[in-house]
Amino acid sequence: MDKFTTLTGVAAPLPMINVDTDMIIPKQFLKTIKRTGLGKHLFDEMRYTQDGAEIPDFVLNKPAYRKAQILVSGENFGCGSSREHAPWALLDFGIRAVIAPSFADIFFNNCFKNGILPIRLPQEQVDQLMEDARKGANATLTVDLERQVIERPDGSTIPFDVEPFRKHCLLNGLDDIGLTLQHAAEIDGYEAQLRQRQPWLIA
Repeated sequence: MDKFTTLTGVAAPLPMINVDTDMIIPKQFLKTIKRTGLGKHLFDEMRYTQDGAEIPDFVLNKPAYRKAQILVSGENFGCGSSREHAPWALLDFGIRAVIAPSFADIFFNNCFKNGILPIRLPQEQVDQLMEDARKGANATLTVDLERQVIERPDGSTIPFDVEPFRKHCLLNGLDDIGLTLQHAAEIDGYEAQLRQRQPWLIA
C-alpha cells in the first residue's frame, strides 16, 4: 500500500448525499478480485450513457477534474452494501482522499485499509471546501496528514481528526498484510521452534 503523507491536488465537487457503493462501482463490475482496472468504471452509471458515451456534465468527465485526487461530497458517503470494490475503484481512478460530513462505517474502514484517507468535517467546512473545489484546477487543496490539516487555496487551514493507529498505518503504507509482516521475524522464529518440536504440523 502506498504511503499517504501530504497530498496536493484538484478536488472534485460531488454535492450529493447518500452516495452509495452501487453508485461508486455498480454491481456488474464486482466479478474481479483485482484492485486495478476499476477506475474506468467509477460512478459508471453517472459517467456514461447506456451506449458507453461520456456524459459531459458529470464532474469527473469535465476537463478540470479528470485527474482529481480529492473528492468533496455530502453526508453518508459510501452507504449501501459493504463492497471493498468501492475504495478500489476510487483509488484506481486516482482519488486518495474523500471529504464529507459523514461516512458509512464499513466504507470508512475499508478506505483506511486501501490507502484512502476519509475526512469527516462539519457541514459548514465541507461547504467551504466544496466552493473551493468548484474552482477546478485553479484552486488545489493540500491534505497534510502529519499535521492533520487541509490547506485551502487562500492559505487558510482546516484541521481534521484521525485515529492515531489509522494515521500511523497510512503514513507508513501499512495495510493488514503490512502490519503482519512487521512481525515476520517473530513469526519465522515461532515456526522454526514448532518445526523442531512438532514437525508433523509443518507441511
